[in-house]
Amino acid sequence: ANPFEGGKQAVAESYRNISASGALPLAVTNNLNFGNPEKPEIMSQFVGCIEGMAEACRELDYPVVSGNVSLYNETNDQGIFPTPVIGGVGVISDWQKVTPLAFRDEGQFILLLGQAPAHIGQSLFLREIYGLEEGDAPAVDLKREKLNGTFVRTLAQMGLTTAAHDISDGGLLVALAEMALASGIGFVLDDGTPTDSAYLFGEDQANYILTCEESAWPQIQALSADAGVSVTVLGKTGGENLQIGSNDTISIETVRQKNENWLPAFMKGE
Repeated sequence: ANPFEGGKQAVAESYRNISASGALPLAVTNNLNFGNPEKPEIMSQFVGCIEGMAEACRELDYPVVSGNVSLYNETNDQGIFPTPVIGGVGVISDWQKVTPLAFRDEGQFILLLGQAPAHIGQSLFLREIYGLEEGDAPAVDLKREKLNGTFVRTLAQMGLTTAAHDISDGGLLVALAEMALASGIGFVLDDGTPTDSAYLFGEDQANYILTCEESAWPQIQALSADAGVSVTVLGKTGGENLQIGSNDTISIETVRQKNENWLPAFMKGE
């Protein structure tokens, strides 16, 4: 993976997390964990990551106000994977306008804000399904991050969106599943929705899932055209299943059991 892009990605994801809530991102703290910096390859990772983070912080007006560094993290002379951890803080003028993660109600439009997902390199899907850690981290377009994040916050302040979640680890389908689990409300994606792995599990940056009342969609569509932001309708909330078109379906309860039972089973050695 590219440490420079990884550094940018860590900051950008924090920025999206806060923007998705409707709040304005103000500042970050960092926790940088690396191996032995006396090794040139480790120092290169460290420097590249910091340079990526710095570029992201400047472009997003999202300064670092504190942080710490942990070095020499190794076992048997093998350094840990470069691990920059970012914590962000933001502010929202009216707490009643905080946008939740959970779907609010059935029959609402599900929107994809951002480009169609396609980047599968270094994704959770590639690692968990195929046991591979290959390719570069997704490229981060900081201008697009700022544009899309600002637009998400604008919609929240106008009261046009009812739920929001940034797309990150696991991609689009995982983000939707998390929203369904949080609410107990399922979803049906429209017939014709791409079913390839890159679309459903790609971890492209600057993307969000939003929901809105059907009546709000024309105004959101007009605002997105004026702002130069891509927004498309994916489907609707409703039911007790996670469904893609008229075919692939899994119940929320099945997903919940898989999600919540894994760790207890692992601790029991099952």
